[in-house]
Amino acid sequence: MVKILIIHGQSHEGNTCMVARELANKVGGEIKEFFLPRDFDKPCLGCYTCFKMDLTNCPHYRELEPLVRAISDADLLILESPVYVYHATGSMMNFLDHFGTWWVVHRPLPEMSEKQAVAIATAAGGGMKSTVQDMADSLEMWGIRKVYRLGMGVQALKPDEIPDAIMHRLYRKTDRLARRIGKNSGKRGCNGRAKKWFYLMRFAHKHFPPMEPDYGYWENNGWHKSGRPWNI
Repeated sequence: MVKILIIHGQSHEGNTCMVARELANKVGGEIKEFFLPRDFDKPCLGCYTCFKMDLTNCPHYRELEPLVRAISDADLLILESPVYVYHATGSMMNFLDHFGTWWVVHRPLPEMSEKQAVAIATAAGGGMKSTVQDMADSLEMWGIRKVYRLGMGVQALKPDEIPDAIMHRLYRKTDRLARRIGKNSGKRGCNGRAKKWFYLMRFAHKHFPPMEPDYGYWENNGWHKSGRPWNI
């Protein structure tokens, strides 16, 4: 059974929440949800502890750990945010700020190569593209194999106010996306953007003074030789 994790960028159940659930139900499987800031409300302190040590030493790790475990367990991640001033909510960005060490240029997690992810945004008007990109940046740089984007202008503040024509278009888009996710399930790999940055950082490790603990993490995983995070 597919394990689906939805992380909502707000604590109310509005248009974007509805779209995320629509997609998750069409994919089918076991669905788990977290709402921000209700389930995690700590802004990154910029203390650099995760970079000098690891994420488990973060001052917020006790509150963050349930979400970390859920991400690790999931086959499909869905991050969703309504558009706030043309970007993802502050709660979503606060959450993602805690995972800088997961980026492929630092200490990526090999299990990300088994996952798919979707970044979803809605607005009454515009700003969906930049909001989706805010979330897709982290999803791609975590090394997730397939990252999909879904932005919708819904011309409404509540799901029951969305015009019928837009709802029909939404149903078609989520139908198509659910089929793509199903077709690509059960595979390993790495998205092209993360793979490019992996090789750039590998080159830097070989030609510049090592920066710890990143260098040692790569060395222990064999990535300076023939090993790769997506080939295990």
